[in-house]
Amino acid sequence: MKTVFENNWGLLVRHGAFALSCLAAFTALTGLAKEPPKVTFSDREIDRSIRGASYAPVIKRVTPSVVTIQSTRTLRSRGQNWSQFFDDPTFRQFFGQNPDPRSNRPRKQTAQSLGSGVIVSEDGFILTNNHVIEGADPNGVEVALADGKTKYTAQVVGTDPRTDVAVLKIEAKKLPALTLADSDKLEVGDIVLAIGNPFNVGQSVTMGIVSALGRGIGVMDYEDFIQTDAAINPGNSGGALVDNEGRLIGINQSIASPNGGNSGVGFAIPINLARNAMEKLTTDGKITRGYLGVNPQTVTAEFAKEFKLPDNSGALVGGVQPNTPAEAAGLKEGDVIIEMAGKKVTDPRHLRLTVSQTPPKTKVNMKVIRDGKEKTFTVTLAALPDELGGDSSEGSNVAPDAKTDQLEGVEVSDLDSRARQKYEITSRVKGALVTKVDPDCTAAEAGLREGDVIVELNRQPVADAEQAVEFTKKAKGDRILLRVYSQTNGLGATRYLSVEAAKKK
Repeated sequence: MKTVFENNWGLLVRHGAFALSCLAAFTALTGLAKEPPKVTFSDREIDRSIRGASYAPVIKRVTPSVVTIQSTRTLRSRGQNWSQFFDDPTFRQFFGQNPDPRSNRPRKQTAQSLGSGVIVSEDGFILTNNHVIEGADPNGVEVALADGKTKYTAQVVGTDPRTDVAVLKIEAKKLPALTLADSDKLEVGDIVLAIGNPFNVGQSVTMGIVSALGRGIGVMDYEDFIQTDAAINPGNSGGALVDNEGRLIGINQSIASPNGGNSGVGFAIPINLARNAMEKLTTDGKITRGYLGVNPQTVTAEFAKEFKLPDNSGALVGGVQPNTPAEAAGLKEGDVIIEMAGKKVTDPRHLRLTVSQTPPKTKVNMKVIRDGKEKTFTVTLAALPDELGGDSSEGSNVAPDAKTDQLEGVEVSDLDSRARQKYEITSRVKGALVTKVDPDCTAAEAGLREGDVIVELNRQPVADAEQAVEFTKKAKGDRILLRVYSQTNGLGATRYLSVEAAKKK
């Protein structure tokens, strides 16, 4: 039989053990443990000789070549004209005479824009975007080197708004110039680094891959963009896109974003395109482009079937302009250009780009598909006329409006002098004038508009409205192929349309 003391002592021992364990746990949790955690630590630097382990060596080498560009332009705003109010006696009763007649004078305001640029030669030539320095005042372009301290006033050597390229020059020697790579040898999946000054936070580097090549996004006349997921933000414009060896492959240009920030879809001008513009601007002071004289169209699935094509690749010749290299070479409407100067033509944008980069008076071979057969033509390009700008193409006895049969919702009439004057249609254009197009009909969906002239229907020339109606009645199949003439901004050209035929009742 245990005594009371013995029972209490056992209870004390058990409570004491529990208290000690609680104290140990508290000590560990409050950082009062005598020994630190056992961790593995290495003070060895990253082995940057292993390819892909780090891009620090590349970045250290190329970042001094990327500069910050600040441009200043003066805006003039009209002053507030208070004289009309002070001429009113009631207004003067409360506000007195006009105290400051100078308030009517135009006011000057300045606006600044920020971007980036790339040094491409040791003696101070810099590539950037035209939109970075567009409208800048004389001596209003300042270039700051990567150190943030050395600054220069830059001379604008030349600009090419149609490709968004600009060339600057600063008076300096032995600058760290980047090596230019061949952007035609890029492949989707190649690693790229984008360098610039986004949001004016300072020089920054982002990494990604080439997401796509040969992109056209409709912001410039001549586009062949490199698409990348390397983060590009406002302020990156004009900066460098380099490969994993630090060679310049593109000039950062824009982003696709719903909110103005990076969303993983950025675009850069291929350095081959930028270099071509730079060489012409520095040697000739202007850009002279080749001119073919055709109106190219995208090859759709319907066109591929109609013109007996193996696929949807190439540029369909919707029209040939008179007295042009294309006409002299023998090209015709309905030809599909698949190769030019040894380069494959994938679409109209690619054809325009290839023609524009070929010097005038250059003789080149072209491969086309005509009536399902491949043919070769030799063409001598002319110079793109100035009036074409960014254009790629390259009261009498009137018959009453006639309704076409299988072109449901379309009405046509003969061409007369008044119609030609109204729609600016030259006398050489023959066909049936489209006077009405139901906006809900299939022809409207295909692109037919009032004022167009149907010059061919299912590859047959159309002389007048009566013939157009006759041809539609005889048309077979579920689609009708039209070639129509349209006048846009003073420039007329023909193009093909594939229209779903109305079902015969």
